[in-house]
Amino acid sequence: MTRVWVRELMGWLAASALALIVSGQVAASARSELLFRDGDSLIVALFAQSSSSGGPSHWAMSSVLFLPETAVFTGLDLLLPFDVNGVLAASAVVNLLMFYGALRLVAGRRRSGTSPVTWALIATAVFGLLAVTETSASRDALELASLLLTTTYYSTTVIAVVLSVGLIRRFVAHEKRGAGLLVALASVAALATLSNPLFAVWATIPLIVVLAALALRPASRSRMLLSLAVLVGGTAIGFLGRIPFSAWIANTGAGYAQPELWVQSVGYYSQLLGDRLTTPLGVIGTLLTVALLVFAAIRSIRVHEPAERVVALAAWVIPVLVVLGAIALGTHAARYLQPLAFAPVLALVAAPRALSIPRLRPVFAATAVVLLAGSVVSIPRLASAAQAPDADLTCVTDWVDASGRTGAGQFWTVRLPKLHLDDPARLVQVDHQLNGYAWLVNRTDFDVGEVSFLIEDAQTVAWQLPLDVVPDGVVDCGRYRILDFAKTPLLLGPQHS
Repeated sequence: MTRVWVRELMGWLAASALALIVSGQVAASARSELLFRDGDSLIVALFAQSSSSGGPSHWAMSSVLFLPETAVFTGLDLLLPFDVNGVLAASAVVNLLMFYGALRLVAGRRRSGTSPVTWALIATAVFGLLAVTETSASRDALELASLLLTTTYYSTTVIAVVLSVGLIRRFVAHEKRGAGLLVALASVAALATLSNPLFAVWATIPLIVVLAALALRPASRSRMLLSLAVLVGGTAIGFLGRIPFSAWIANTGAGYAQPELWVQSVGYYSQLLGDRLTTPLGVIGTLLTVALLVFAAIRSIRVHEPAERVVALAAWVIPVLVVLGAIALGTHAARYLQPLAFAPVLALVAAPRALSIPRLRPVFAATAVVLLAGSVVSIPRLASAAQAPDADLTCVTDWVDASGRTGAGQFWTVRLPKLHLDDPARLVQVDHQLNGYAWLVNRTDFDVGEVSFLIEDAQTVAWQLPLDVVPDGVVDCGRYRILDFAKTPLLLGPQHS
């Protein structure tokens, strides 16, 4: 095995250790709620579970189809002897490992005087540091790096954006197989847009700005413009590819744009930033992000090669344009601002110069020992978080499985028990008036027509049931209650999303 391949292998092993350490730390915090239990976070697991069962599928999705995420989750589920929480934990590690791989592509080929593997690892470690500063259970906190560990919050879109920057960088650098790089760029853009149109906002539009600006200079103008054309073409193909899935798309996302609410958007994101700054870890994470943005802006001025400038500019132009765009469109969702977390670390791999450190080998050896020890400790931490007992959930799933009947619950209440049932169709997702809530769920669930029990918890909106209907009994399952209507089944109302 050549020295180059040994170096690359060592990079992947070190990245695996980093992924385990970061995943273990995040899973051991309150952030585990998003990894294993949050209603939004379970769509990929539910979708994969339904697809694997071979039953009829007529899904009501958001504007995001989660196609790559579902493929990865399904593959892990088939390969690993884990329960669903174990697969969710493995997905977190794999997502971080894929992020390293994308950064490694951005760092470019190794040349004399460069250390792309080392800098890709440093960038991954910095991103991981951002993730471990995020410890709240909120899905809408300004804690953006740790969202990559979930299966739901656009992990493959993040990877696709970084891959696109890397493919453009390598093409502009006049690397061999230029045609292959362009085909790969078009494919990534098409698949990412097909699955999640947010790719166009996070990657296509900002990179059009970057490439168009750099095309004003004669150096590499043709390659800049050709990259731009391929990126736009791939994105357009992705949008066209969404047409056959239109029956599954319950919301195109157009309604999320409310430009008239831009003032409220400023206030909303400012409040999230203020909340982030109320904890020492939040302050550290925020300062690190600001430092990376400043570093990216400085590096974009100081680098000399066009390929390096593409990466350095992308590192700060992408997050700046995304934040401005999110405010201009009047959005109110922290997850849309994820480029603030992942894009600035691109500056670290823009110009991966070789490190000049005395006695470098002992430093690397010590780092390897620390990573190995950290990963060994993190495996049981991650496993413990994934296998944490939930007596209340078990009470519900055991009762439903034993009943052999079909019940219902509202979105934030029903999704976790639904995922853990032997037959997820035994729980139907409804609103407080028992109308079918066709949102991130298989519409075939509603074919049952009626239900004979309801599940509720603290997140459940007060039911509006017929006045003459009272439950035959109430089953107490800790944070859950099961209202049993075995003698008077409840009819489901019309579907809506």
